[in-house]
Amino acid sequence: MKHQQDEASRQEMMAKAIALAYANTAKHHGKPFGAIIVKDGQVIATGVNEVVATCDPTTHAEMQAIREASRKEKSTDLSGYELYASGQPCPMCLSAIYLANIQRVYYGYGEAEAAEAGLSTQYIYEQVALPMDQRDVRLQQIDPSCSELKPLEAWSRHAR
Repeated sequence: MKHQQDEASRQEMMAKAIALAYANTAKHHGKPFGAIIVKDGQVIATGVNEVVATCDPTTHAEMQAIREASRKEKSTDLSGYELYASGQPCPMCLSAIYLANIQRVYYGYGEAEAAEAGLSTQYIYEQVALPMDQRDVRLQQIDPSCSELKPLEAWSRHAR
């Protein structure tokens, strides 16, 4: 019986994430993505894709929900929280999920459905999987000793 309740609860939360995505798209505010963050069955934060409205490519639904949850909870550690996303998280959002320590993510539409709508992130997944020297975006390290400032050392002192 508990499994059925859990499944019903997950379905309910997914329906909320999809409703956010639909409403956001209907308002022409952003791309069709919504996300919610849940703790102990309670919705803690929500987010919608605001890329179009803000002209900011980082304002994905999952990012917005993580930002809101972190502010509300006054913590960057969201261990024990669940994220429900209307679509499969892109590599940026997945990275933020890892950084926030969210271990359980549920999503509705997968990469194949996103690709049909012209919203695929497969290219980015493929690029990130390549060795750094084979990626289309070139990263080059510059010796940080060009500055007298030592932010990593300052952080280490502060963290102690």
